[in-house]
Amino acid sequence: QVQLVESGGGLVQAGGSLRLSCAASGSIFSINAMGWYRQAPGKQRELVASITSGGSTNYADSVKGRFTISRGNAKNTVDLQMNSLKPEDTAVYSCVSHMAPVGSSHFNDYWGQGTQVTVST
Repeated sequence: QVQLVESGGGLVQAGGSLRLSCAASGSIFSINAMGWYRQAPGKQRELVASITSGGSTNYADSVKGRFTISRGNAKNTVDLQMNSLKPEDTAVYSCVSHMAPVGSSHFNDYWGQGTQVTVST
């Protein structure tokens, strides 16, 4: 069984920074991409940033220049450095990993439980 565990959410003032981390564990055969989504109250879930196993990154326009996604030293981890945070960044942030477990060639999306990020004015 594979699972993702997130950490690093919390409350921060506008202009501040937070770093989210996510680690995938279990019997993992291969990971080809990891990323972060967020969902604010009353809004649809949106992609914040993603990174492939080759290091290619993709960002939502709203976070470009402020957020940086990176893979950890352990290839089953991903971090999201969030700088210059704004109140509109307030949301539940969820980690996702597109991976195949040991014994399977099928890649699926696996999700973490989500972590709350609140940016106050």
